[in-house]
Amino acid sequence: MFFQTHQQALITTGFVLLFLLIIRYILNKLIGKISKKNGINLARTHLMQRYTSVLLFIFALLFIPFIFGTRIQDLVVLFSSVFAVIGIALFAIWSILSNITSGVIMFLSFPYKVGDKIQIHDKDVPLEGIIEDIRAFQLHLRTENGDLVTYPNNLMLQKAVTLIKKDAIDELFDDGTDLI
Repeated sequence: MFFQTHQQALITTGFVLLFLLIIRYILNKLIGKISKKNGINLARTHLMQRYTSVLLFIFALLFIPFIFGTRIQDLVVLFSSVFAVIGIALFAIWSILSNITSGVIMFLSFPYKVGDKIQIHDKDVPLEGIIEDIRAFQLHLRTENGDLVTYPNNLMLQKAVTLIKKDAIDELFDDGTDLI
């Protein structure tokens, strides 16, 4: 009975989902091309592709109820309640969101790559080392004495950074073994 009553809405939902899957495929290909062009490592590329998928999923969750005839007033009540709870939770962890946002910005326009030797001009703790990995929340920096320092992405965008040497990753090991 449900399928007969909502046949048109189910067909429309199928087309919307197919359209969003095609958009996701195109955006993932575009992200892949951008990352290849800029020499961005595969882990960061996959992270950006996951962000895109989540964004399209949220769009589908917002759009599909309208296909089935849900009134906007009903959705406003639902989403205002959900967003109030999420807003309180996110306010408590704003630093994490700041780091994720910084990670996206760094993916799109960060002039340094894995393997580059950099110096971070932080007045409290100046750092110098080779970028080992750039993740969603933090950057992994290997210092000359072999220590691994995790530095938050949001601070990377706030502090002055000097590029000392491109592709300096082989400096860490005298015997030429790979770091990764």
